[in-house]
Amino acid sequence: METVVCPMGGGATRLYTALSQTLSSSSSLPLPASHLEHHQPADSNLDPDFCQKGSLVCPPDPAQLLRQCDEALKDRPPRFPREFVHFSDGDRSPIRVMQWNILAQALGEGLDSFVQCPLEALSWSRRKYLILEEILTYRPHILCLQEVDHYYDTFQPVLTSLGYSSNFCPKPWSPCLDVEENNGPDGCALFFDQSRFELLDSLDVRLSAMRIPTNQVAVAMVLQCCSTGRRLCVAVTHLKARSGWEWLRSAQGSDLLRHLQNLVQKHCSGPTGDTSSSIPLFICGDFNAIPAEEVYRRFTTSPLGLDSAYKKLSQDGLTEPEYTTWKIRPTGECCTTLDYIWYSKDMLRVDAVLDMPTEDQIGPNRLPSFSYPSDHLSLVCDFSFKE
Repeated sequence: METVVCPMGGGATRLYTALSQTLSSSSSLPLPASHLEHHQPADSNLDPDFCQKGSLVCPPDPAQLLRQCDEALKDRPPRFPREFVHFSDGDRSPIRVMQWNILAQALGEGLDSFVQCPLEALSWSRRKYLILEEILTYRPHILCLQEVDHYYDTFQPVLTSLGYSSNFCPKPWSPCLDVEENNGPDGCALFFDQSRFELLDSLDVRLSAMRIPTNQVAVAMVLQCCSTGRRLCVAVTHLKARSGWEWLRSAQGSDLLRHLQNLVQKHCSGPTGDTSSSIPLFICGDFNAIPAEEVYRRFTTSPLGLDSAYKKLSQDGLTEPEYTTWKIRPTGECCTTLDYIWYSKDMLRVDAVLDMPTEDQIGPNRLPSFSYPSDHLSLVCDFSFKE
C-alpha cells in the first residue's frame, strides 16, 4: 500500500489576518487561568442523553454508561478488534495514557468533506456515543483530546461524573466558528483520573512561532500520584495543519518544549539544571507532521530525553506505525502518521501499546465511518516508572 501525504486540515489560511494586531512578546506567554471561564457559554445546555436537565449528574458507573452507549449503537457494525501488545510484565497498576483527535463536530459535518462517509455516520447523535464508548472501553488515567467542540455540554459533565478532572483551551480563531450552527470553538482538552492523581499545576499556552502568536494551543499539567507521591508532567497539543506549514509546526514544537522545560524545572526539587531531579513527561498530540518532518526531529533530539511510544509496535522498535489517520477527501486519499505519545525514555517504561486496526478492518471507505467516529485513530499506552 502506498502512503499518500496530502494537504491536511479544513481550516482556511485566514488564521494570520489578525497577527499585525496581536504581535507582541507578551502574547506568547501562557494564557491566564481565568481564560477558561471566559470561553464557557453562559447558556451551555447539558446533553440530555447523559445529564439530567439543569444538573451535572450523569450515570456514575462507567459500566452502566458503556451499556447505554452499546444500546444506542446496537445497529452499528462491529468495533475494530484492537488488542494490547505487551512488552513487559510492568507495574501492577500502570499509568494508562490515551491520545486522540476526536474530530470536531462542526468540521466533520462541514469543512472536512469526508466524501465517502455517509452524513448519518457524521451526526452528533451517533458520534458522541462512539467517542464515549472508545474512552470507556480503555478507561485511561490520562486522556488527551484534540478538536473538542462539545466540551462543556458533553465531555466535561460526563467525565467529571466518572471521576475525571480536566482543563480545556480553545483555539483563538477556531475554524469551527465558520460553520453554521456550530457549538463554539474547538480546542485541546486534558483529563486525569482524580482517584489516581492530584493536580499540582496547570498551564494553558497559545503557541508562538518566532514570537508571533499562532492559532494553536496546548494544555499542560503537573500531576502527583496519590499513592506513591511521584510526579509527572503531561501536555496535549494540536499543531498547525496543511502541507506548506512545516516551518511553523517546527517553531510551535520548539515553543511547546520550552514551556514544558520551564514547567518541569519549576517543580524540580534539585538545583536548576540538575536533570537528575527532573520529573517525567508525557506529550500527546496531533502534530499534523509525518516522522520525516523537522518538528519530529526536534522532539527526538530534545534535551528532555523524549521517545515516541508507538515505535514499540515496529519490529526494530525504531519505526512509527504506517498510519494513525486514514481518510478520503475531495483532494484524494490520505493515509499517514500524524499522532504521537512522547514520553521520557530514561524515567518511564512502555509496558503495553494498543495495536492498530488493519486496512481490511477499517474498510474501503476509510475513516470516519459507522464503526469509528473520527478520521484519527486513538493511541493508548500503559506506562510505569523506571526504578
